[in-house]
Order: sequence, then structure tokens, then C-alpha cells
Amino acid sequence: MLQAHNDLLTPAELKARLLAVGEERYHHKHPFHRLMHDGELTREQLQAWALNRYYYQSKIPQKDAIILSRSADPAFRRAWRKRIIDHDGENGQPGGIEKWIRLAEATGLSAEQVVSEREILPGVRYAVDAYLNLVAERTHLEAVASSLTELFSRDLISLRIDALRVHYPWLESGLLYFTARLTQAPEDAAFALDWVTRHAHTREQQEQVVGALRTKCDILWAQLDAIYFSYVEPGWPPPGAFQPSGKKEHGSFSHPAAGS
Repeated sequence: MLQAHNDLLTPAELKARLLAVGEERYHHKHPFHRLMHDGELTREQLQAWALNRYYYQSKIPQKDAIILSRSADPAFRRAWRKRIIDHDGENGQPGGIEKWIRLAEATGLSAEQVVSEREILPGVRYAVDAYLNLVAERTHLEAVASSLTELFSRDLISLRIDALRVHYPWLESGLLYFTARLTQAPEDAAFALDWVTRHAHTREQQEQVVGALRTKCDILWAQLDAIYFSYVEPGWPPPGAFQPSGKKEHGSFSHPAAGS
């Protein structure tokens, strides 16, 4: 048994392990996303999601800058900096962060309310900060591997775009972020998967790659747990966090009928 664990996985076997993590743990299965895709969230619940998710989006370029700074390979740095540009924008072209702000505005929030980050849930803040700590403190291999949730994101984004257009047509002006990620995410995932496959030289390192992806999935799930608890059931946002006006007397929020 020990000998089997020490055997190096083939590239195909490693990829299969990574895909299995996504099938089990990626946040496409989270109850909050299921409600979203079934058209069962209120406008205010979508506002809470967009506002809190902004904190994660805003940290992505910082996360990628940390990963880039840890590499001594100019070729890697040239390839990885594309991710920073994708989110920060360049030459007057909006990046992912600005596009996410437009999505939040489409829900009815102001840009100032979103970028101030003053109403972020503590649970979301802790989860995102844990991601920054992961890429700074674990091995560079694990930091790169943590980005491999992009292996699964294209399918989720495709589903989300269709669901948002059907159930929440008033969000149409804010969907540019998702349409851009349909091409950006697969490109990024292909590079990262090839890189970790070539640089995981031992079985132990391959297990670290799988473990880093598992941790990243847990971080994404934890963010949605915080949002679901605060704005769906039981519906108890903590002091200082975003407070929707549709809160019931006993603290929970109502769900509209699907498709409303």
C-alpha cells in the first residue's frame, strides 16, 4: 500500500484526481448557487452575493501578483501576468474587477458601497484572506495548483449566464464579467495544469497539488456558506454587514417563486 502511494501518477491520472476533486467539492453544488440557477433568489440576496463576492474578485490580482513574485522563471512570470491584466484591465480596457462592479450596480448597489468593502461578511473576509495566505505561505507549486478551480469554472459560468438571463433579465448589463471568463478561464487552466504536471516531480508533490485544489474548493464553499447563513437560512447577517431591507421579523428572507 505504501509502495502504491509512492508511485508517480501519470499526467492522465493526476488530471483525473484533480477533476474528481472538482466533481466532489467545487461550489457549483452549493445550495446558494442552486437557488440562483433555479431563479429562486431575491434581488437583495443577489445584491448580498455580488457585494461579498467583490471582496474575492478584488483580491485575485493580488493573489496572482504573489504567485508571480515567487517565481524566478521569466517565462512563467510573462505567462502569469496575463491574469493580473485580465482582472485589473489595461490601456483603458476594463478588467474583471470593473466588470464585477458593473454586475453589482446592475443589482441596484452603488459602486461606492461595493468597493468600500465595509459591509463584507466576516466569514467571507476570513476565507478570502486565507486564500492569500495559502499562495504566500505554501510551496509555489501548491500556490499555482490552487488556481486549478478554473478547470471547472467554464461549465459553471455557462450555466450561470443562461440562468441569469432567464430568471434575472435585469442583470443583462452586468454580465460582461462572465462572458469574458468563458475564454480566459480555460486558457489559464490549461497553462496551470501543464505547469503543475511538469513540476510535481514526486508523488508527495502530486498529493500536494491535489490537496491545494481541495483547499481552494473549501475556501470557495466557505464564502457561500457565510452568504447562505446570513441571507437565506436562517438569514442572520452580523452587525456591520450588508443589511437587506427585505428582512423578515424573525431574521430569515423569503424566496420568490422560481422564475419570478
